[in-house]
Amino acid sequence: MKYKHFAHRLLDWYGPNKRDLPWRNTNDPYIIWLSEVILQQTRVAQGLPYFEKFLQNYPKVQDLAQAPDEEVMRLWQGLGYYSRARNLHQCAKDIVEIHGGEFPGSYKELLKLKGVGSYTAAAISSFAFGEAAAVVDGNVFRVLSRYFGIETDIASPAGKREFEILANQIIPISAPGEFNQSIMEFGSLQCKPKNPNCLDCPLMEGCFAFNKEMVDQLPFKAKKIKVKERFFTYLHITSGNETVIRQRTAGDIWQGLHDFPLIESNDLDLENLQLLLLDPELNSLDPTVNLNSGKIFKHLLTHQRIFAKFISLEIERIHRANLLIWAEKQGYLLVNDSELENLGKPRLILKFLNGEK
Repeated sequence: MKYKHFAHRLLDWYGPNKRDLPWRNTNDPYIIWLSEVILQQTRVAQGLPYFEKFLQNYPKVQDLAQAPDEEVMRLWQGLGYYSRARNLHQCAKDIVEIHGGEFPGSYKELLKLKGVGSYTAAAISSFAFGEAAAVVDGNVFRVLSRYFGIETDIASPAGKREFEILANQIIPISAPGEFNQSIMEFGSLQCKPKNPNCLDCPLMEGCFAFNKEMVDQLPFKAKKIKVKERFFTYLHITSGNETVIRQRTAGDIWQGLHDFPLIESNDLDLENLQLLLLDPELNSLDPTVNLNSGKIFKHLLTHQRIFAKFISLEIERIHRANLLIWAEKQGYLLVNDSELENLGKPRLILKFLNGEK
């Protein structure tokens, strides 16, 4: 009975309080899938422009499947978690090549798609196909933990399983998609991580955390993320309107994107002269050096904190041929301004190029 009361209260709250978002006005699985992938680890305000941009460029899954890899990465540029973009593109290709351009219509079959986990599969199957598969994300963890008084660690496999079982017991068969939307929206707007609106909450009377004064303690997450610090010194090497770049390979952050020649060290105290002496051939091109005032850029990722500085090296055009030879030996590319603009680049590189602080 408590489950039905909980579900009804959420659905009653959802109608007048939900945000008008474009992916809520359709049951097209492609649009729903696209929005869910973009919104993973991303706030709605940040993800919405990317969603609109992708849908404008690729209105159908076939359009995305046929797009060049570099073009997809360029559109994703700045959104982070770039494995999502690679999986998105590969998944679109698989849907076209294996499934004839049609999304599988069940939770179990959706799970087999590249990059589609339990949350995304539940979202697509419930929103597009009306299957009673419960979504479980950070918002859902928080709402269920607080209301039902669940103190199990949400980062543990046992905890995730416990919440999934509970969510699937609660979800009403008559309105699975709307319920999933309502609980996620409730967690995002009402039952927020900090300063939730408890005094004007339709679930207040039955909420365990509110009645036990444990709102700030739930949900419980024991495992702390260990953050690694990394120190980058980038060489921004230009000659006229051309720039030396490299494509990042697998095995590290930003796979497939482009940045500049990089020296990674234990700190940022390397002197410019020492850097240049590391490569006498580059130094022989007599570059004009700009230390960019020693400015340090900070870039935060989930598991890494990056500190970077950029040293600009301008090579006269008379040395352009030798610069190209040097770049090719190193596995780098020499591209003009237009080409550089069209390549996918990490947010850190964009901040430098745009003169951001």
